[in-house]
Amino acid sequence: MTIYLSMRQPALPPPGFDELSPDEKLEYIQALWDHFSQHPEDVPVPDWHRQVVAERLAAHRRGEMTSRPWSEVREELLARLRTER
Repeated sequence: MTIYLSMRQPALPPPGFDELSPDEKLEYIQALWDHFSQHPEDVPVPDWHRQVVAERLAAHRRGEMTSRPWSEVREELLARLRTER
């Protein structure tokens, strides 16, 4: 499996972001997410993301990786959260 180390660093937050309260920061992030999720086809996908997906899919098809249903993984994670509290 290839490891990608040349990931681009995210841009600095917009002016005034650091002065927001934690709740306001979360609201801003949620609004930004909502904005992008309305048109996911407009969100650029870097070539290295496509390469990682292609490599993992090929490995899965060769039987080198396994998969599990989301419902099973979700239940395992929820159980783990309940026991850590």
